[in-house]
Amino acid sequence: MHGTSNGNYDYGIWVLVVFNVVLFGAFVISFLLPKQKREWRSLGVFFAFIVALFVEMYGFPLTVYVLASLLGSKLGANPFGHLSGHLWGSLLGVSDTGKMIICQVGSIVMFLGGAIMWAGWKQIHAAQGNLVTDGVYRHVRHPQYLGLFLITLGMLIQWPTIATILMWPVLMIVYYRLSLREERDIEAKFGEDYLEYAANTPRFIPRLRRGAVVEASNYAGGQQPMAQQKRTGGN
Repeated sequence: MHGTSNGNYDYGIWVLVVFNVVLFGAFVISFLLPKQKREWRSLGVFFAFIVALFVEMYGFPLTVYVLASLLGSKLGANPFGHLSGHLWGSLLGVSDTGKMIICQVGSIVMFLGGAIMWAGWKQIHAAQGNLVTDGVYRHVRHPQYLGLFLITLGMLIQWPTIATILMWPVLMIVYYRLSLREERDIEAKFGEDYLEYAANTPRFIPRLRRGAVVEASNYAGGQQPMAQQKRTGGN
């Protein structure tokens, strides 16, 4: 850390920048398993997001410099101390304890996203190319992308920057478009079985479905629902 006239300069820790980019990048690659060019292009947007995030979190706080010049003392007496760099807390005027609580909320959202990605990957791996419509896929068609969205949302809660706030909607759009292309491929492979599943299962956001009542009645009558007869691949 370098001294400043206002206190400590808690940045320039480039080892942590590299470590976190490699850690989160490897985590996401291991679960999404990109194969086609379009998947690697989408992953490139995610990497741009996390590089922008961790460079400002530990390397060079561009957003802090910009806001400090615009807002002055609103960021505190030492805007380049690490807790002052938590912009949600600084702009709202919460205490250091409050900032740490906000960071923990972000961590919980990130952990939830990681758990959803793991659950989706586990089912895809076990299905060996067959249709998966149970487990976490019973609630959303793209649980691994939902997990990715939650991880990046948790990052924004933890450490918002101008760059990542602007990039997050782009990341969402890129993976939304990728999901549409993947759905066309899955439909071509599984036909009516997938169309029936997609008609009753939301793409990203879980909801209470009327189909659950129908499936319950099928179980009561001894009939196995279609969702348990087939399994599907795809993220």
